[in-house]
Amino acid sequence: MAHASDTPIHEIRAFNRFYTNLIGALDYSRRLYVPYTLTEARVLYELAHASHLDAADLRSELSLDAGYLSRLLGKLERAGLVERAPSSRDPRRQRITLTARGRETAGLLDERSSEAVGSLLSTVPAAERPRLATALRTVREILSGSADGAAASHSLLREPGPGDLGWIVQRNAALYAAEFGWNTDYEGLVARIVADFAEDHDPHLERVWIAELDGRPVGCVICVRDEAPATARLRLLLVEPDARGRGIGDQLVSACVDFARDVGYREMVLWTNDVLGAARAIYQRHGFVLVDEKPHRSFGADLLGQDWRLHLGSAA
Repeated sequence: MAHASDTPIHEIRAFNRFYTNLIGALDYSRRLYVPYTLTEARVLYELAHASHLDAADLRSELSLDAGYLSRLLGKLERAGLVERAPSSRDPRRQRITLTARGRETAGLLDERSSEAVGSLLSTVPAAERPRLATALRTVREILSGSADGAAASHSLLREPGPGDLGWIVQRNAALYAAEFGWNTDYEGLVARIVADFAEDHDPHLERVWIAELDGRPVGCVICVRDEAPATARLRLLLVEPDARGRGIGDQLVSACVDFARDVGYREMVLWTNDVLGAARAIYQRHGFVLVDEKPHRSFGADLLGQDWRLHLGSAA
């Protein structure tokens, strides 16, 4: 019979004791979440990192009692951090969204958490950090019950942080040059789109999403107002090659469409090229219809440009 000290149970319990002491030393309970409880902070985090959450989703994700969650959301609503309304997908369900103040608060809590973890990592030699990250990822993969590591990776959507808009320009330019041979004309176009958004956008009607996988950006999409009345335009959908096949593109497009529908746009349009087959398949799955196509020469290549349109319903 194996000695108790040789079993996974012993090791997991030993790790739990070690880690709870460690995070206690970092003063998580008082410094990070004040004036919110740990559960309230977790709810704000989930709302900030999901494109669409109903109360039922939160209850399932966080394993919370329905009555307790309702009281917690009521408190956050009275504080001006969240809003509750019937879900556009199912009126029987209650959609929960962050207000502008809620997004600011969630961002502050996230920043505090990152600073605390950064402080912890500062004590780890740089050469040991990749090994630490690999070990932590291995723990998650094994305990998640995944048969392979890739499936255990968790993607989330978030608002852009410092440097993310520049990342959108850089990755678009690099990926389209590598995959299709497009020249710097395309980089210039992306840079103008991103600069226009950064300098002048309405946060209530226009938005950027960054897809993050294991702590690194792997995708993006932008929703902006089109020139046509009550029409949104989807722009710059991108997923990194090593993150494809995980549904991230669908997740980004779904976030964009849900946002446009919820803020009252009647239609969503986009322009793409026929060579982007994977992206076109995503658009079709979400109900976009091809309405026009026209050959053109751009970015150093002969292309067939396509206009796609999605009816969203009546304006709010």
